[in-house]
Amino acid sequence: MKAAGVNVPYGIPVSSVEEAVTAANSIGDDEIVIKSQILAGGRGLGTFTNGLQGGVHIIPTTKVADYATKMLGGTLVTKQSGPNGKPVNTLLIAKKMSLVKEFYFSIVMDRISQGALIIASAEGGTSIEDLATSNPEKIIKVPIDLDEGIQSSDIDTILQGLGVNTGDDKAAAAAGEQIKALYKLFVDNDCTMVEVNPLAEDIDGNLIAADAKIGFDDNASFRQKDIFAMRDMTQEDSREVAASQWDLNYIGLDGNIGCMVNGAGLAMATMDIISMKGGSPANFLDVGGSATTEQITAAFDIITADPHVKAILVNIFGGIMRCDVIAQ
Repeated sequence: MKAAGVNVPYGIPVSSVEEAVTAANSIGDDEIVIKSQILAGGRGLGTFTNGLQGGVHIIPTTKVADYATKMLGGTLVTKQSGPNGKPVNTLLIAKKMSLVKEFYFSIVMDRISQGALIIASAEGGTSIEDLATSNPEKIIKVPIDLDEGIQSSDIDTILQGLGVNTGDDKAAAAAGEQIKALYKLFVDNDCTMVEVNPLAEDIDGNLIAADAKIGFDDNASFRQKDIFAMRDMTQEDSREVAASQWDLNYIGLDGNIGCMVNGAGLAMATMDIISMKGGSPANFLDVGGSATTEQITAAFDIITADPHVKAILVNIFGGIMRCDVIAQ
């Protein structure tokens, strides 16, 4: 984000208590922000399995060692992590910011407009899902044509919706540049989502991406090698990691009937039928139309490695996938 021209807080990633203490001391302030680094949102309201409340804390620098000890190596459960939570192997020791306002800002791909969609709200720093339920009128949506790119009129609409001080020409121009930088980040890095929550305004009127979550298109990994080289397998379901290595589309669920199907539509229909008949699917698995015997063997290994699986339903459409390969 910093390389793209987005204003971000100063922070240092650490993976040990000693590194955390050193990083905090190098910042030199009385208080710092200590953040769990996991691939899930809702960290601030999450709970560690060891009882510690919250995955993000503003603490005195003198207490960094205590908090780092409790957080590193722990498991943080949030609204978005699933009941098993995510392991915390890295912390971010960040400089505490003097923020005046907090906004919500995100860019996602929109199926309806078949382009980018900017979603923003003057109320940030909290769950956008809860806000969408309680006060949907406080959320603005601005579709962006990918061919034309973001326009000045789009930026004006966003800044007005956020309530940024547009009366000050210099401040408004700087804020507009931050919106442009975030959009450029989204496009240039083949992102599927850029969520900044909060996008904050400091005492000098600068917009700062105080916290963010970014998703990348797997299909663009060949041209985003530097980004995908940072992939953290410990944050992902080990079964899904194994499936991706065999070019299989697998998503683990919590049922007890394993599914091996070809074609995403047929796979979804198969899962629906299992549920309609009172069963519970253990996974989504699409083996595609050109899988080899080795890939099918790996698929069976992945399914049977799930201790909850008590039966497997194989539903193959022979017009796409050779059934003799499945049989072998």
